[in-house]
Amino acid sequence: MLTQVPLPLLPHDAAEIAPGVGVVTGPDGGGVVWVHGLATFAWDAGDAAARRLAAVQLVQLNAATQVQVAQAFGVIPVSVWRWAKALAGGGVAGLVPEAKGPQRASKLTPEVIAQIRELDRHGAGKAAIAAATGVSESSVRNVLRPARPAADGVLAGQDPAGTSGSTDTGSAGTGPAGTDAGVAEPEVLPVLPDPVPRDAERALARFGLLGEGAVPAFTPGARYPLAGLLLALPPLARSGLLDCARQVYGRLRNGFYGLEMMLIVLVFMALLREARAEGATRIPPAALGRVLGLDRAPEVKTIRRKLAELAAAGKAAELQLALARHHAAASPGTLGFLYVDGHTRAYFGKRDIQKMHLARLKFPGPATEETWVTGSAGDPLLVVMAQPSSSLAAQIRDLLPALRDITGPAARPVLCFDRGGWSPALFADITDAGFDLLTYRKNDTGADIPDLPGDAFTTAAWTGDDGREHAYDLADTTISLTVSEGEHKGRVLELRQVTRRKPGDTRQVRILTTREPGELPAAAVIYRMTSRWREENYFRYGRAHFALDALDTYATTPEDPARMVPNPAKKTAAAAVSTAKKDLAQAQAARHRQLDALRQPAPGTAVVITNQALARLGAPVDAARRDLAAAQAAARAVPAKIPLAEHNPDMVQLDTETKLITHAIRMAACNTETILARTLNGRYARAGDEAYALIREALHASGDITIHGSTLHIRLDPLSAPRRTRALAALCEQLNTAPATYPGTTLTLHYDVKEHPGTT
Repeated sequence: MLTQVPLPLLPHDAAEIAPGVGVVTGPDGGGVVWVHGLATFAWDAGDAAARRLAAVQLVQLNAATQVQVAQAFGVIPVSVWRWAKALAGGGVAGLVPEAKGPQRASKLTPEVIAQIRELDRHGAGKAAIAAATGVSESSVRNVLRPARPAADGVLAGQDPAGTSGSTDTGSAGTGPAGTDAGVAEPEVLPVLPDPVPRDAERALARFGLLGEGAVPAFTPGARYPLAGLLLALPPLARSGLLDCARQVYGRLRNGFYGLEMMLIVLVFMALLREARAEGATRIPPAALGRVLGLDRAPEVKTIRRKLAELAAAGKAAELQLALARHHAAASPGTLGFLYVDGHTRAYFGKRDIQKMHLARLKFPGPATEETWVTGSAGDPLLVVMAQPSSSLAAQIRDLLPALRDITGPAARPVLCFDRGGWSPALFADITDAGFDLLTYRKNDTGADIPDLPGDAFTTAAWTGDDGREHAYDLADTTISLTVSEGEHKGRVLELRQVTRRKPGDTRQVRILTTREPGELPAAAVIYRMTSRWREENYFRYGRAHFALDALDTYATTPEDPARMVPNPAKKTAAAAVSTAKKDLAQAQAARHRQLDALRQPAPGTAVVITNQALARLGAPVDAARRDLAAAQAAARAVPAKIPLAEHNPDMVQLDTETKLITHAIRMAACNTETILARTLNGRYARAGDEAYALIREALHASGDITIHGSTLHIRLDPLSAPRRTRALAALCEQLNTAPATYPGTTLTLHYDVKEHPGTT
């Protein structure tokens, strides 16, 4: 029996679905499906049922897979599966699409529209207006959206094909089929229009004739990538970065990108998780430029040059203090407890950098030391560069004047730190400077702290900042500490000790404070001390999301040649003393063995012990003692510390100015994201678990940008889930209650969100 292979012939204008199977689509929307050279299925323009029937039967005949048919017909595979189910259940009639558009009269009567506008004039929110008038929030937004003239392009709030994001049949839609009487037609926007030409301004900037920077100019358009970044501008203004930078640095040299624009760019890059200058290579300059109101965003070389210009001013420490003062003035309630901790930033380059212990890596290596201060909620407040290998106690002591300047003369905040800051002399300095302290008690060398008896403990509860109640098994006592060094030597400190005992654990954790029980209950002492991990959480989050430990510049500066460093010879001398002690011990052991042999001779053997024999046995011991005395004298003569110039004159330190500037930018970005995430509390059921993830998605969202008078409207596209879109809408409504302006312009920012497809 002869078998003929099916002909794979397809018309020249057919789009292949599978081998030998293709579809030819006419200009009017009709089409023909060809199977191995034969026209098998056909439909006319507008005959959606016949088109769906062809798709289903192609799968049923095994001419193509469901995925291949879905791709050819421009749908998802689930749609093909639904068509097959509809055909099986209702025949060809089941494939006829339902009529689109409103199924009943609109609720937006002229009376309801008038009521909506009246409530809006009295300051009611959109959710309250919707509840009062019996319509959806999307209908309220459509009524309150100002009338806009038409232009060439697509409808604002719709995709380029003109399909609406809303299928609400009981309220005003955003497309032509859902438009209600009395609601202005939405503006028609071009998709990704060309930005305003800036060639002339760039030419002027090249010769220093433009001034400090180009003024932002926005082109109305739809589907702008990264439009969600504009959500960050109101909380960024609250962080004070732009105002403090202007106060400290004044301005940059004449150029196309000014100081405010560069800071906004760097914050936006940090929010996009590209915090380093090199991250600009992974962000389309045109896309970022559109939300900046420019033709292009600055790229790596420009960013590095601008950062170097700021670093050359040598005012990074002033910027940090200015930001901390702004934070203290804007949020004084967060300064009651200040968490202080050192942070070691490892260096993996080839420069000769001071080595120090890296707790996270559990071995010593080249690194720089920073001292961080965060507020009671764990938000970064201040960072300063610490001296290499300095203790946390020394860092806190150096920080006291700056903290007093930030908090004001009348405030008495509590400084919280861990055992690394244990120093009774520091405790005296803290109390004399007008601060309270909160820290763990540390064991004295060679002595254990006696445990408290079981009957001293009681159960106490405290409600945390998040509203959750925490119960602790604790004891509240007082202790006395004597200062053994420094200018306060001999002073006795009376401190309050709160001891905690965990269920199932015999260990007792002791916490010291100078706050009285009436001001800080015992349970609150435990809660506030354990909240110190909020600072550690910031370090971890900053490393993962904001490149906290990144090397932002390859520049270095010479180390201070007069800085005192541990003397390596001291270690060698100490090793010589240790060796001499070991030799002495061995000589003494050998003499004892020989004496024992003389004193206990073998039976029948007589031994006479003379002074000369004892002297011979003791000669190695005497020599070892002389060697030990000489080694100890030599060790005492070696200074413990020497100037760095005598030890390693070529040692350098990493540039601190650039790092403090980038820290300020990343702190502002982190605080901006935190403000947005906390705004979702009470507006999003899963805010405790997903707030930051939702904000990250919103910042990457696309949207439409339009200008009406002095208002810059940002209408974002829906997020990945309806519940997230609703939460974003609530966030936008909250941001609109305290309007902010776009930096460098007089444009007021107004936010809105399109309806999520398939929701009301």
